[in-house]
Amino acid sequence: MAAELTAQQLTAQHRPTLDRALEAIRTRAYWSPHPEHPKAYGENGSLDLAAGKAAFDALLGTRLDLGQPGTDGWVDGETSPYGVELGVSYPHADLDVLLPAMKAGMRAWRDAGAETRALVCLEILKRIGDRTLEFAHAVMHTSGQAFMMAFQAGGPHAQDRGMEAVAYAYAEQTRTPGTAEWTKPQGKRDPLALTKRFTPVPRGIGLVVGCNTFPTWNGYPGLFASLATGNAVLVKPHPRAVLPLALTVQVARRVLTEAGFDPNLVALAAERPGEGIAKTLATRPEIRIVDYTGSTEFGDWLEANARQAQVYTEKAGVNTVIVESVGDYRGMLANLAFSLSLYSGQMCTTPQNLLIPRDGVTTDQGPKSFDEVVADLAQAVDGLLGDDTRAVGLLGALVNPGVKDRLEAAAGLGEVALASRGIAHPEFPDAVVRTPVIVKLDGAKPDDEAAYMSECFGPVSFAVAVDSASDAADLLRRTVREKGAMTVGAYTTSPEFEEEVREVCLEEAAQLSLNLTGGVYVNQTAAFSDFHGSGGNPAANAALTDAAFVANRFRVVEVRREA
Repeated sequence: MAAELTAQQLTAQHRPTLDRALEAIRTRAYWSPHPEHPKAYGENGSLDLAAGKAAFDALLGTRLDLGQPGTDGWVDGETSPYGVELGVSYPHADLDVLLPAMKAGMRAWRDAGAETRALVCLEILKRIGDRTLEFAHAVMHTSGQAFMMAFQAGGPHAQDRGMEAVAYAYAEQTRTPGTAEWTKPQGKRDPLALTKRFTPVPRGIGLVVGCNTFPTWNGYPGLFASLATGNAVLVKPHPRAVLPLALTVQVARRVLTEAGFDPNLVALAAERPGEGIAKTLATRPEIRIVDYTGSTEFGDWLEANARQAQVYTEKAGVNTVIVESVGDYRGMLANLAFSLSLYSGQMCTTPQNLLIPRDGVTTDQGPKSFDEVVADLAQAVDGLLGDDTRAVGLLGALVNPGVKDRLEAAAGLGEVALASRGIAHPEFPDAVVRTPVIVKLDGAKPDDEAAYMSECFGPVSFAVAVDSASDAADLLRRTVREKGAMTVGAYTTSPEFEEEVREVCLEEAAQLSLNLTGGVYVNQTAAFSDFHGSGGNPAANAALTDAAFVANRFRVVEVRREA
């Protein structure tokens, strides 16, 4: 079949965007091609919002036939954290049929070259972007995010991260020239002359193991990094968050077909209840790359057992904020209250431990004791979430019962400074919506250490009293070194202490945010500029997104001959 998307069309439409993305990763300045407001999608404002919801509703109870080879049955069973039965059925694959079919298309995809692959990936992202409002509902009803967060994080921000991965992939593949003429002088003899050709070659099939909380945001970097470097990609979603990634696979397969490539370069691996196919897939010889976001336990297992593959993991960490001294006390309280509340703390970047000297801190509002800081923060959270309608729009729903269990158990770990309360969702009565809990702990007590030195994923924070700011820095160092951290925050008016915290984060490879009091939060990162994770501490062995995240997904093979 002739390609419906020609190279000329792809170049005309997407080469300027690729160039702009390459410039963005070079300068690290703000740039995004994807609007962050729903009304920017389409021309009819609220009518387009309704159309996105209608498109999502039309998916419910249907069979999503992707046309994959090796389909031996159908899988369903997703239930929204908001209580909606999705009822979508997905193909279940016979891997012995599907995986060879995926490999069959890789030669033509490899030979297409880095630029064509990048432009095809950008067309896939454009098609996804055209359906952002539909995808937003799919992310909302699989992750439990509130609609606006699902729209932004699951839509434009996820697409930004995918495009960022494509830009890095293109930059690394084109760093080496395609051909070279090599001449070595031999004195009086004729020089030695060779013609050399260098080809980026893919490793094999990449496996993306999706997560429940951010299926697209965490899934797109690995998916597009592997695809843009010439690999086929098998997407294995979390069983409770299949729909957003299944729709992504559907779009990718259509674009690949229209561009004249084998659609089986991208495929879905949905699993039956209790099947647990991630371990089986990750250790198959055809799988040469694994991208994973989730628990430390399984991430460690992948790193130890998927020995035939290059494994990229984002696991758990214990994120810390130190409050040493504050130049804008009210701004700090408002900023931290939002950070603790956003998506009910169900983010790998949400602060957990708040380290505060037990003798208190100096602020622009006068000296504040440890108890006063914690009480004021609790009041700020209460004020932010006091209106239930506003609260559900910020908190979303708890993604699974395990989060609720940890939240309820946390209240028994110390003195509760802010109790969690349930909120009835006005639209979805079956949603479990809970406000954060803040628990006071003592950094000098061994019994308390067991709590604050373990990740408690969800809307749980520990206000930990420490003997001094230096003790806070020491505890931060030990926490990052032993447990890892995706984020670190610090509030200080002291240049000396700022340098002390900075040095800890440089030595332990932790991303640091200082004195955030406005509309930027420690648990949010911007594509093309911020690095998500560092790859240098136990929380993650890779950063989203840098050169190291893409460069080992391909190798350069040389063919040389005498000129």
